[in-house]
Amino acid sequence: MKEIESLLETYKNAVFQKDVDAFVSIFHEQVRIFDMWEWVYNGLGYWREMATSWFGSLGTERVVVTFDDVQIQAGDEMAVASAFVRFAAVSEQGEELRYLQNRLTWVVRKMPAGVWKIIHEHTSGPVDGGTMKVLLQRSGAG
Repeated sequence: MKEIESLLETYKNAVFQKDVDAFVSIFHEQVRIFDMWEWVYNGLGYWREMATSWFGSLGTERVVVTFDDVQIQAGDEMAVASAFVRFAAVSEQGEELRYLQNRLTWVVRKMPAGVWKIIHEHTSGPVDGGTMKVLLQRSGAG
């Protein structure tokens, strides 16, 4: 579905440009986010604060976001998208410095004006049963 794919592109571009306004533009005002790093963000204001802090912490680095194995199930008014996401920090010269991966699920709703907005986001990573540490790099299994 092109509208949902457009949200993915906006997300990638906004993160790379460190553009907080563009980043939050794809989320609904009442969004609920179960984040990899925080239990929950309720509402766009809290999500905006997170993005402002994240982008501000990057200094001169940028983050290249790539989505893999994107799956979208869409109806007329609602959609669910899931993917594996790779966040790669790159230097000013474009050199990859480090990366992490996680799992992403979005619940998306078509608003009355016909614009699709994310109403729920959930990010996660599997936990290694032996060490109880979150795995932040995908092995390719599954």
